[in-house]
Amino acid sequence: RHPRTLVATAAAGRRLMLITIDGRQPGYSAGATLRESARVALDLGATDAINLDGGGSTTMVVARQDSGRYRHVVVNKPSDPQGERPVGNALAVVSSCPR
Repeated sequence: RHPRTLVATAAAGRRLMLITIDGRQPGYSAGATLRESARVALDLGATDAINLDGGGSTTMVVARQDSGRYRHVVVNKPSDPQGERPVGNALAVVSSCPR
């Protein structure tokens, strides 16, 4: 069982889901096996999914608007004691719609 990062689709491909599962934190989250991760995606309505990560770099960051400005916030609990792990790549979902 490990932290996991998954990308899934639902609603005939009209809905994209980014899923993080925390792990390696006794009393908080044990993580998930690949089979358990697949079950989470199915339970959320996914029809297709892919596992991207299975370790301490599993981190979900979202943009939150605060006083008219956006700030980026970690919304899960990464398993490394120091928090976020430096990584060389990321999957980013951005809006191209004008605001």
